[in-house]
Amino acid sequence: MRIISGEFKGRIIHTPAGLTLRPTTDIAKEALFNVLGNRYDFDEFSVLDIFSGTGGITYEFISRGVKEILCVDSNPKHISFIEKSCKDLGCTNARVVRSDAFVFLKTCTKKFDIIFADPPYDLKGIDQIPQLVFEKELLNTEGVLIVEHAIETDLSAHPCFVEKRKWGKVNMSFFEKNSNS
Repeated sequence: MRIISGEFKGRIIHTPAGLTLRPTTDIAKEALFNVLGNRYDFDEFSVLDIFSGTGGITYEFISRGVKEILCVDSNPKHISFIEKSCKDLGCTNARVVRSDAFVFLKTCTKKFDIIFADPPYDLKGIDQIPQLVFEKELLNTEGVLIVEHAIETDLSAHPCFVEKRKWGKVNMSFFEKNSNS
């Protein structure tokens, strides 16, 4: 896995063999961060990365200088890998938590500027992610929730849905607070 931009641009992070994941593609990461980079100044932002996997999105945020990032994944191998990679990068503003993402969202009391969710595409209840984020008021006022999902998944019925973007085979739905939430 390669970090696309920022302080660690071009840095290769070697994922251990045997992890069965579907990391976000370089094309999708670059496009996503172009969109976000035009809207936000990362150095003042707090980020939640749920279903963190190997941490590819986390490293992109770290490389761009986010104030703080919290990674949540239920797999202990993923957690260990992210902790080691953050240490190798010299990152002191990342915290890694082992938890089921839904349990975490239900019990979290902290607010974030950006929440990124990259669940398994076949995950049942993916539509519950935006529901929980907005019910629990986990976004700061101008925050954004981004959910990566399969093309078949349609999250547009949620009242805070803003848009869906597609980069190659990667689909992401964006949600923001509005007067209806």
